Amino acid sequence: MRKIIAIAVGKGGVGKTTTAINLSACLAASEKKTLLIDFDPSGSCSGFLNFQPDKIESGIFKVFSFAKSITQVINKTELEFLDFIPSDISTPDIEERLIRITSYVYLFKNILNSPELLSYEYIIIDCPPSLKGLTSIALTTADSVLIPIKAGDFSILALKKMFDYYLWIKSHYNAQLKIEGILRTIYEPDTRAWSLTNEELVRGYGSYLFETVIPKNTTLTEAEFFHKPAILYNLRSPGSQAYLNLAKEILLKDKH
Repeated sequence: MRKIIAIAVGKGGVGKTTTAINLSACLAASEKKTLLIDFDPSGSCSGFLNFQPDKIESGIFKVFSFAKSITQVINKTELEFLDFIPSDISTPDIEERLIRITSYVYLFKNILNSPELLSYEYIIIDCPPSLKGLTSIALTTADSVLIPIKAGDFSILALKKMFDYYLWIKSHYNAQLKIEGILRTIYEPDTRAWSLTNEELVRGYGSYLFETVIPKNTTLTEAEFFHKPAILYNLRSPGSQAYLNLAKEILLKDKH
C-alpha cells in the first residue's frame, strides 16, 4: 500500500530538508521503493543527493506546467530503492508562474495517481518553509504530514500555526490527512531549552510525538558537504542511527 508523507512546517532551520533526505534514504535502505519530491524552491535536496542545481534541466515545475510528464523527471540515486524529483524553480519569475499554475490544489493529487507511480511504497514531499502555495498542494495530496521541530518558543509558535493550517486543509481539501508525527530535531537532552520545549510539547501534543528524536550531530552536517544521506557517509553515527530508528518507527506503525 502506498503512503505519501509531506514534511512541512512554516519555519526554516528546523531540519526539514535534512529529515526529508535522511528519512527517504532510510526507507530505501529498508528496501521500500521510495520517491523523494522536492517542492522547496531552494532546491536543497538536489545538493544533498549530488545533483547540481544549475544542471537540472527538468523538475517539478515542468510537471506542473505540463511540459513533462512526472515519469520524465524522475532521477535515480545512489540507493537502489530511492528515486528523486528535483525542484527546478530557479528564478522568482518561475516561482510566481508556479503559484498561478497551482491555484488548483488537487492538481498534483491527480498527477500522483498516474499508474506508473503506483509501485512506490513511500512518496516523501519536502515542502517550502512556509504555509500556503506549494505546501497547500502537498498537504492536499498527502496521506500524512510529518512536522519537525527544534527547541525554542518560536518553534512552538510555528508548530501551533502548522496545526491550525493542518486542520484548515483537513476541513477544506483533504479530510483523510493525518499527523504522521512531531519529530524533535537538533536534540540536546540535557539543556534547559529542550526541557522547557518538551514540557510544552507533552502538554499540548504528547500523543503526536515520535519516540525517536534526532540528536544534534555533526555527521548530519558533514554528510551535506559530501552530498550524501548520512547513512551513506557514516552509518554508525548517532544521526544515521536516529533516522534509521525513525524509519523503523514509521514502518512498524504502518504494519498495524
